[in-house]
Amino acid sequence: MQPVRTRATYEELLALPEGERAELVDGALVTPPSPLPRHSLAQGATRRFIGGPFDDDDGRGGPGGWWTLLEVDVRLSPHDVVRPDLAGWRRERLEAPWDQRPIDVVPDWVCEVVSPSNAAHDRVTKRRLYAAHGVLHYWIVDPSERTVEALRLDAAGAWIDAGSFDDTSLARIPPFEAVELEVGRLFPPGGHDRPAYSLASGTEQ
Repeated sequence: MQPVRTRATYEELLALPEGERAELVDGALVTPPSPLPRHSLAQGATRRFIGGPFDDDDGRGGPGGWWTLLEVDVRLSPHDVVRPDLAGWRRERLEAPWDQRPIDVVPDWVCEVVSPSNAAHDRVTKRRLYAAHGVLHYWIVDPSERTVEALRLDAAGAWIDAGSFDDTSLARIPPFEAVELEVGRLFPPGGHDRPAYSLASGTEQ
């Protein structure tokens, strides 16, 4: 007889050592590696060019209407607690998130910045998870390929392609069509450079 697997809870996630990056996916603790500098730059630039007009400039000339937060705990279910690179909520759906941990309101938009070590987790596992819990918009930002893929959830709970963009694109990408995004500004300067790889380990340097 197979032993019954006990699924972890948010309390067990909180019990991890201070500063350890972790998520809870179907009751399993997932601990992604620390991000590379190119990942960090893309995350910060996306927050600047999306969060700037839609969050920071609310009431100050920007379209406004959103909270855009970096790496906050979002509880989708008792056994699914994720920490997206960026998550966004329309303000009418999440009035004051400042002292909430985790946030129990499903985001309207999630953006994950992929790297070779977590690409399958973001493109497969989290893509399915976000659809299952009703996240309406999902962006996948790839700093190595210098691309943005945008997905939109339809009424049947399936993802629809809302566009793919490279670093030459000037794009109005749902749900932020009010602002034209210069996609190349999300990535390090230098055009289509590719990261160096270690032949011994097969990992990005």
